[in-house]
Amino acid sequence: MHQAKGTVTPRGGPDPVPTANRSRRGRAGRGRGRRYGRQSPESLEARTEGMAHQLRGANIRFTIYDVAGAEPVPVGVATLLPDHQVRSAEYVVMLAPEARGRGLGSAATRLVLDYAFHIVNVRVVWLKVLAPHAGGVRAYENAGFRKAGAVREAGYWLGEVCDELIMDSLARDFVGPSAVRALVDPERE
Repeated sequence: MHQAKGTVTPRGGPDPVPTANRSRRGRAGRGRGRRYGRQSPESLEARTEGMAHQLRGANIRFTIYDVAGAEPVPVGVATLLPDHQVRSAEYVVMLAPEARGRGLGSAATRLVLDYAFHIVNVRVVWLKVLAPHAGGVRAYENAGFRKAGAVREAGYWLGEVCDELIMDSLARDFVGPSAVRALVDPERE
C-alpha cells in the first residue's frame, strides 16, 4: 500500500523491535524519550521481551516505511487490537524520531483506519494519547480521529501528571473509496 510519503505493510518485513525501541528513545536533548509510559528506567532486554510478547498476540500489525528515498526504510509500527465481539479496535502507533513531523504517521494512520473499516469491518477505532502531546493529537485529527473524552490525571508528561485523551474514528465518518480494498480485492472495487 504505497502513499506519496510512506507505506504500510501487514506483518512481515524487518524486525519491529529496533524501530519500536528507537521510537521510545526519542530525539536526543528534547525529552521525548520520557514522555510516555512508565516514569522509571527499563532495560533494553525488558523492552525487547515486552515487544516480543506483543508480537506473539493476535493483534494486526503493520510496518511503516518511509519511501521518500531510493530504498524503503522501516520507520515505525502500527497495531490494531481488535475486539471482534463489539466490532471495535484500539490503535497504537510508534514512529522513530527521524520520521516524526513529516506526515508519515497521519498517512499510515489513514491506511490503517481504511483497513480496519473496510477489511476487518470494525465500527470504531479508538486510541489514547497524552493531552500535552499536541503534535500527536494534531496527527490523529488529520487522519480522521476526534476527541471523545479524557481520563483525568492518568498519565505523565515529562514527569508531570497530565490527562490522557481518548480519541475515536467511526466507520460511518470514513467516507470515500478504499485504497486498501482495491489492493486486497481489486475485483470488488
